[in-house]
Amino acid sequence: MSPVTLVSDSTHSMPPDVITRAGLEQVSLYVNHGTQTQRESELDLQVFYDRLRTDSKLPTTSQPSIGDFLAVYEPLLQAGQDILSIHISGAISGTVETARQAAEDARGRFPDRRIEVVDSRSVAGGLAMILLAAAAGIDAGEDLDALLVRVGKAVTETRIWFAVDTLEFLRKGGRIGSAAAWVGGALKIKPILTVDGEVVPIERVRTSGRAFQRLVTAMDELVAAGKTAWCIQHIQAPEEAERLAVEGRRVFGREPLLISEIGAVVGTYAGPGLLGVGGLPTELADA
Repeated sequence: MSPVTLVSDSTHSMPPDVITRAGLEQVSLYVNHGTQTQRESELDLQVFYDRLRTDSKLPTTSQPSIGDFLAVYEPLLQAGQDILSIHISGAISGTVETARQAAEDARGRFPDRRIEVVDSRSVAGGLAMILLAAAAGIDAGEDLDALLVRVGKAVTETRIWFAVDTLEFLRKGGRIGSAAAWVGGALKIKPILTVDGEVVPIERVRTSGRAFQRLVTAMDELVAAGKTAWCIQHIQAPEEAERLAVEGRRVFGREPLLISEIGAVVGTYAGPGLLGVGGLPTELADA
């Protein structure tokens, strides 16, 4: 049985120490401000979000190239590794399709190695939890076929909810999905959204306080569904994230898998002020 290395893209927004513990190799997406293009993984988020708040025009984002993927895949294959490559939802980004193309290219030169590419149907915290489920399987010594079963369950079972200050960033960036129906009357609401392939609306509340309480209620719903491995992510809202984490420790009775700030690619479309929580079954997240 060949060893398996986990690969993903930068939209999971996991903290560096969690990335290291997961043994994760990463391919970065790009953010384009005018003529300037930078890897998401290299951006100063405070500078980026300060600019996002004031610029009249959104930056654009772009997926990695086939060459970017091959630069990560090929050394692993040469070292005798198989690869499990899990990425942002294909309904949101073409990243996973580019990964498939790179995998097909690499298979022709490394016929004895396996590369499996998986669409997470999620992003940010949802993608992060699916990756941590895969990492738990690798730690437990599962082979690639068993890992694919575990990851398939994680894709199906992972749930995330997030509240945004406004739908305007999603609308401008064209990533609004079925929440588009809310745009006309959304000026005075705090939308609660999820990701199931695309961005999907859950409900509307009137204030930030009610949005926070709805996320706490979502925690209760996660526990009731047996999804007690949890995470919190935010955009420029560290104090609110810590308040939510206090509630999470009470509700879940365990520490979160991670608390982190979402990176620039997802942040371009979600905007400052996002606060979210997600969960998946503990048996998938633990080795």
